[in-house]
Amino acid sequence: MGRLKQRGKAGAAKNYVTRTSAIKKLQCSLADFRRLCILKGIFPREPRSRKRANKGSSAPTSFYYAKDIAYLAHEPVLKKLREHKAFAKKLSRALGRGEWSSAKILEENKPIYRLDHIIKERYPTFIDAVRDMDDALCMVFLFASLPTTTRLLPELMENCSRLAAEWQLYIMRSQSLRKVFLSIKGVYYQAEIMDQTVTWLVPYQFTQNIPADVDVRVMLTFLELYQTLLGFILFKLYTDAGLVYPPPLDAKKDESAAGIGAFSLQDITQPAAQPSRAKAVELDGRKISTKDVRQTIKNIEASYSTHDPDVEMSNPETATREVEEEFIPQASLSNPGVSVSTELPTLQSISSLPQSLSISLFSPYTFFLSREVSRPIFEFMVRSFGGKIGWSTSSGSGSPFEETDETITHVIIDRPLVGREESPSQRELRLRRKYVQPQWIVDCINSGKILLEGPYDQGKTLPPHLSPFGEYEGAYDPAAGPLGPSGVEQESEPEADEVSEADEEDQGDPVQVAVKAATGDSIELRAAELAAEAAGVDYGTFEAKVKKLNRKQMKKPFTDGVEDGEKDMNKMMMSNKQKKLYEKMKYSQKKKEIEVSKTGISLDAVLMSSIAGDTGY
Repeated sequence: MGRLKQRGKAGAAKNYVTRTSAIKKLQCSLADFRRLCILKGIFPREPRSRKRANKGSSAPTSFYYAKDIAYLAHEPVLKKLREHKAFAKKLSRALGRGEWSSAKILEENKPIYRLDHIIKERYPTFIDAVRDMDDALCMVFLFASLPTTTRLLPELMENCSRLAAEWQLYIMRSQSLRKVFLSIKGVYYQAEIMDQTVTWLVPYQFTQNIPADVDVRVMLTFLELYQTLLGFILFKLYTDAGLVYPPPLDAKKDESAAGIGAFSLQDITQPAAQPSRAKAVELDGRKISTKDVRQTIKNIEASYSTHDPDVEMSNPETATREVEEEFIPQASLSNPGVSVSTELPTLQSISSLPQSLSISLFSPYTFFLSREVSRPIFEFMVRSFGGKIGWSTSSGSGSPFEETDETITHVIIDRPLVGREESPSQRELRLRRKYVQPQWIVDCINSGKILLEGPYDQGKTLPPHLSPFGEYEGAYDPAAGPLGPSGVEQESEPEADEVSEADEEDQGDPVQVAVKAATGDSIELRAAELAAEAAGVDYGTFEAKVKKLNRKQMKKPFTDGVEDGEKDMNKMMMSNKQKKLYEKMKYSQKKKEIEVSKTGISLDAVLMSSIAGDTGY
């Protein structure tokens, strides 16, 4: 006879635990439970049947795996939190009774927990830690820009600023920066560390206010974990590069707003090896020292070099080197009529291609920052690519040269062009330099080459600044070439056979493209209307185009219904697991299509506004 199953003792009711029961089992407060879950990486789970997992109850609650809660019960941090709770009770009792000596002793013996073992558990290898650096860097740079309050202590802000400066110093030293994007939120950077891409966001240097609806306690728990993680990663990166960690900080330079220039990178000096004493060994009544052994080895090597060897030894380098054979395309046996392309990529052709990004892009140039340009942002960019940069005293101390230095090749300026009287020497100095706007630096980094300074001259309307992080098909590629009038990269051969005459007319008109993409959505339709207004199209013409497109869509043949029927028939043949996977794929595809359409509309609006500004509308 089999074992009888009892209600609530097997299945989902046993595998899942509610948050209330988990807190009772761990004997901790809700705040401590949240802190433990954040530090250990445990998050709520969604069971298939909430009613079964909750033992018949349908009340809304959060569920956790029972194994995760049992895992938390043995956590050393939980023990320290319980000790801290007892410490707080004893301290309040001592202060209430006026026992100041006891309170001082308790404060000196305050329980403190460490997160080193949690970092080792969550990140078994160093590559795993590097992959998870994105959120840590974003959080540290955010708190480094926040003002100090009663909750945000000055020591916490100083530690975040130190970690941010150490990270920037390593990126500049290793020249690992790859992409930059200036957005409304801040500056997005992407670096390549040990073949892993790390992307983080740095806020602009404005006064930040903490919203009242943000739970700072949860963010501080994440920050506590991320600070420990970054400390481990930076120590490993610095030591592998042969640098002292932490880098020494000059307090005087830091007080005079030197920024990352207040830190100095120092190489690790290896201690001089002490000469080992020669050890003597007795053999057949004769003492043999290490010096005698070395001399015997040298004599043997000399005898082998003077005599011709009996067997010619092959060089291992030449033996392992294989003859590179040319790739010869063969005709297909299954499809003999298909022509074979002779331009297939091989390892030899790929290795011979030029590198798209030069890590020493700005090394031949010397830059000077005008006082209205953000110094920390552009100093980090220029120095990451080998350039020399200086700034005025109003931006902080530590500039390596003055504004009158004759080696300056580019001046980064972000103010309108104003005519003024200047001496012949000032005019000659100005003609020797290139005055560019800050976007030129970012576009050069993203394209991997030095662009022409003409479109970025002082006072000119800048070209559109687009994100280089697009991963979908047809996304903006900075190194692909110039953009067409509709924001799409120009192709060498137009596909005339696939596009009808009506579609060619629509593609020629950017407003028509925006209207076609915006039909059916009021927000996108409003964006298309703004794009038309920026292009100088009146509202009557825009409304007529919208009605015309709506009529075209109503006259389309009803082939969609047939295709939907075939898709439904195919779905009937799938299993439940395949159906769920198919629905997820369709959902992700639809989401990408919506993002691409929105990006295209916003790009058209930007281009139309720039064209309208150039033409004077």
